[in-house]
Amino acid sequence: MPVDKELLEILACPKCKQPVEMRKQGSDEFLVCTAADCKLAYPIRDDIPVMLIDEAERWRGD
Repeated sequence: MPVDKELLEILACPKCKQPVEMRKQGSDEFLVCTAADCKLAYPIRDDIPVMLIDEAERWRGD
């Protein structure tokens, strides 16, 4: 189940405070920072975004 659109509109990257967008990589879903110099990908586990910098990885997708 994707993250609710209304929730997605208010979430921001905890590191740089820029908007995030939903991305898929294989069967995994992430919220990815839209800032070109940040691009941290926050995992979504059990339909819950894990918005912790320590849990994020640099997005290597498209």
